[in-house]
Amino acid sequence: MAFIKLYRKKLEENYAFLDTIFKSRNIQWGVVSKLLCGNKIYLKEIIALGVREMHDSRISNLKKIKALDPEIQTVYIKPPAKRSIESIVKYADVSFNTEIYTITMLSREAIKQNKTHKIIIMIEMGDLREGVMGEELVEFYGDILKLPNIEILGIGTNLNCLSGIMPTQDKLIQLSLYKQLIEAKFSIQIPWVSGGTSVAIPLILKNARPMAVNHFRVGEALFFGKDLFTGDTIGGMHNDVFKLYSEIIEITEKPDAPIGELGESGVGTSYVPSDSDDLGETSLRAILDIGLLDMQPQYIEAEDSDITIIDASSDMLVIDISSSKKKYKIGDLVSFKIQYMGALYLLNSDYIEKTIG
Repeated sequence: MAFIKLYRKKLEENYAFLDTIFKSRNIQWGVVSKLLCGNKIYLKEIIALGVREMHDSRISNLKKIKALDPEIQTVYIKPPAKRSIESIVKYADVSFNTEIYTITMLSREAIKQNKTHKIIIMIEMGDLREGVMGEELVEFYGDILKLPNIEILGIGTNLNCLSGIMPTQDKLIQLSLYKQLIEAKFSIQIPWVSGGTSVAIPLILKNARPMAVNHFRVGEALFFGKDLFTGDTIGGMHNDVFKLYSEIIEITEKPDAPIGELGESGVGTSYVPSDSDDLGETSLRAILDIGLLDMQPQYIEAEDSDITIIDASSDMLVIDISSSKKKYKIGDLVSFKIQYMGALYLLNSDYIEKTIG
């Protein structure tokens, strides 16, 4: 059975690195846990780091977090669906919002549950996903202030999540100006200006963040140490908190090109011959016990750099081990580095065992 392993020491070191950066700049931050897909083994590891604020886009995951530690502040990081209002007020201390209709329902449900529900008003700043348009923000904010049992914790924005728009210094200055405008208009103080996700960390490291932007939500950088501006690993961080291990179930010398009449495969693809194909060539191929039900090959890379991934079917992955210096045998484990989206597939699969290293 293939399995994914979380390396505790590397996670701890990545967390300490980020926590030092944020605390030294008087920034609040929360861990985005949606990658973990509600896995209790891994949620416990996050909680053990001393995290006091966790963000997720699934209510079922926030429910698990509350069951593990009721004192953790839970944040629902997308506009709530109408049918989820009761659960959101019950399990999320904070939610991100963009619609007066929805916030009105949250207000009514908070009254029923005798709670004050906190919200972050998300502002559209160019990435064209969720957010109130800037020219409508002041009127929108004023309407929300009238609702009972609703506390506006702050304003925020999402960038680089849909259209690839980056959180530049100019974008965060604009976000800061919205804070000034609202505070001046309503004679209030806005506690949080939530400037984005892991993608904003390079700006923070360069001290290019406007001081008013005082809150961030971080997931990918914690687990993968990735600088999303350059694609490189942030100096001092680990990019391999997670690794995938899969077992070899067959090793055979086989032709490089398939033989017979070509048609569409069981996963909807077809072999495309090329001019470079030599029908007389063969390679040593290994089959692993993992497939498209669990992962997408483009998001994983063998740690043995001499291994080439050929392709996958629903339950098996074919690799070329001809060039490897290691003499693989049946039952050996092949380890893989994983990208964020690769980990998301694996962690969401019930067929992949989750372990700690």
